[in-house]
Amino acid sequence: MTKVLVTGADGFVGREATAALCQAGYEVRAAVRRPDPSREALGSETVAVGDISAGTDWTAALPGVDLILHLAGRAHITRDRSPDPLADFRTVNVGGTTGLARQAARCRVHRLVYVSSVKVNGELTNGRAFTEDDLPDPRDAYGLSKWEAERALWRIASDTGIEAVVVRPVLVYGPRVRGNFLSLLNFVYRGIPLPLASVENRRSMVALRNLTHLLVSTVQHPAAAGETFLASDGENDSTEGWIRRVGAALGRPARLFPFPVPGMRFAARVLGRLGAVERLCGSLQVDSSKAVRQLGWNRPVSVNEELRRTAVWYLSAFARREGISA
Repeated sequence: MTKVLVTGADGFVGREATAALCQAGYEVRAAVRRPDPSREALGSETVAVGDISAGTDWTAALPGVDLILHLAGRAHITRDRSPDPLADFRTVNVGGTTGLARQAARCRVHRLVYVSSVKVNGELTNGRAFTEDDLPDPRDAYGLSKWEAERALWRIASDTGIEAVVVRPVLVYGPRVRGNFLSLLNFVYRGIPLPLASVENRRSMVALRNLTHLLVSTVQHPAAAGETFLASDGENDSTEGWIRRVGAALGRPARLFPFPVPGMRFAARVLGRLGAVERLCGSLQVDSSKAVRQLGWNRPVSVNEELRRTAVWYLSAFARREGISA
């Protein structure tokens, strides 16, 4: 059997990707920072590698590995309190990726798939969707670290011959989601009014199962080698539209009221939260047709189907734990 190493295998995307690879017939070695016996088993075997940086020793994880799906990294943090966020992101995202790629090449690993971020392209679009051909324009420390990691990976691939693939997803939603999407679920479920009925924008997102289906494709598809792919559901809805669809999935009405967008931006600027408002009111669209054309990627689930799956998880696992009654 072909052996795949999945880094960050116990994360939001990692768990789903590990299960998808096993179902596709791969032997999966799950790399985690620290083992957690209380959680269900991951893949065929699990190996602990400790904290991720340029100095991480991957010796125990790499023997016999043919392919790597590299998901481990320092995730985007909305309100980062680090005194030097860029240095912290570089330590994990750039150093960790560089160290893994070099050690993988020495162990004759065939291919490394790196899960980057649409933030490499930029933060907002204005009438034209991002494509893989656009010049990178990262605007924050996280996006810059992901772009630097991509460049380091391409250099190592050129020097050593290891095949590299880069996947840049937009915001991912699905069961076990955290961050802004979980906050949105909480707001809608609790019936908290939101001043977003006047927002006329377009946002791309990607269902967890659609993303993992693409990742399984990129792991071994011949046409993926040396390529970058943007990942989205292929649908672009407004913030208002997304919230109403979340409400329908949860069985709760979306309580939206109109409020002038310039007024929200002014208040956010005063409060130092302009970035959060731009993510709600600005547009971010991507064209993910390259993966469809080149890899024959057929997204297995619809947006509404994945939102229903997310709602089932939320209602059974999170809302009950938080004491939110149905």
